[in-house]
Amino acid sequence: MSLSAAIEGSSHFTVRTSQFALHSSHFTVRTSQFALRTSHSNSLRNPSQSSPVPILEELETPTPIVDLDRLERNLDRMANYAKQHDLALRPHIKTHKSPMLAAEQLRRGAIGLTCATSAEVEVMSAVGKDILMAYPAIGRTKLKRLMNVSSETRLTVALDSAEAIEQIAAAAAEHDRPVSILVEIDLGMHRVGVPSAERAIDLVRLVRARPPLEYAGITFYPGHIRQPVGGQDESLAELSTALGNVLAEFEQAKLRPRIVSGGSTPTAHRTHEIGGVTEFRPGTYIFNDRTTYEIGACQQEDVALTVLATVISTAVAGQAVIDAGSKALGREPLRAQGGGGFGVLAEHPEVIVKSMSEEHGILELNGSDWRPAVGDRVRVIPNHVCIVVHLNDVVHGVRDGVVETSWPVAARGR
Repeated sequence: MSLSAAIEGSSHFTVRTSQFALHSSHFTVRTSQFALRTSHSNSLRNPSQSSPVPILEELETPTPIVDLDRLERNLDRMANYAKQHDLALRPHIKTHKSPMLAAEQLRRGAIGLTCATSAEVEVMSAVGKDILMAYPAIGRTKLKRLMNVSSETRLTVALDSAEAIEQIAAAAAEHDRPVSILVEIDLGMHRVGVPSAERAIDLVRLVRARPPLEYAGITFYPGHIRQPVGGQDESLAELSTALGNVLAEFEQAKLRPRIVSGGSTPTAHRTHEIGGVTEFRPGTYIFNDRTTYEIGACQQEDVALTVLATVISTAVAGQAVIDAGSKALGREPLRAQGGGGFGVLAEHPEVIVKSMSEEHGILELNGSDWRPAVGDRVRVIPNHVCIVVHLNDVVHGVRDGVVETSWPVAARGR
């Protein structure tokens, strides 16, 4: 079943938030096969469009476009890997920020969703009924938003401090709402997470003493492993040993975790090598990006999202300027070996975006025989796709050179 056909049949949903509502006046959603509808049955379809829109002729640039065939293959590949290795897939929605795409992940067997903010949880609760907020919920406003999510949604929160436990316990008690807790452990990332099993066990005991909180397990993020996939052996072995030691201490304390949550896109297809993991949380895999293929976590032909841009100047020798600058591509350097710059051209991978202003991207042409003309369209593979999605209101889905559908980035800015 195609992505668009599945959505036509099943994904009419409402996004409820305390700060905004989705209305057709905020954006136009073009689609040739289906329309997204709100609970009031207000179609977001552009009624003037009776046929697919030719991508290179009609879309105003810069704009993100997604190859729907690649998107569907990416979704299927990760879902199949999870099934093959008996791992629970709980994808992180930070990459796509779309309830529509989250619904597709769930339809393929994901057990739930991962979010980074209470506002993302709020948006994704329209389609997800089992959501992990993989981030400490600190502050009354965030906690209130989290507690107000529909009671039909099972909430789990990751944390690493007694302060976070006390805050969420008070909010949960006030709203008479059970919340599952994953205690986060630092296994090498050195960002969040307690540094030892002993500290984690202390937090688990505090969770168990604070109903309606429920101890569900532990979590970690192997974001420090960014070597090429074929060169991760030593790092994965160290990670597996460290996790094994933690689990042994939990067993000794008679606190065996029901859930051991970890994983990332760079390590996704080697998650089964990390002993003890029960679920994993890749995010970028749905679209992929330059970093992902440079480290070998995918092939370049698996990159589904690119930024469509227009050449606006060739006046300076050895370069061309496109209308995609930092406001379209973000300004994150490449987090892998493979050269500098802020993106590469899909059609000419030897050409990088060597520098940017807010609205200008400078293409380095000295290493290429290609010489564009003003008005030519190009597709840029961004270094970090999550940033690009967050910079846009709408993403366009294309197949065979035409725009088949578009969808709002519903959790953008949240």
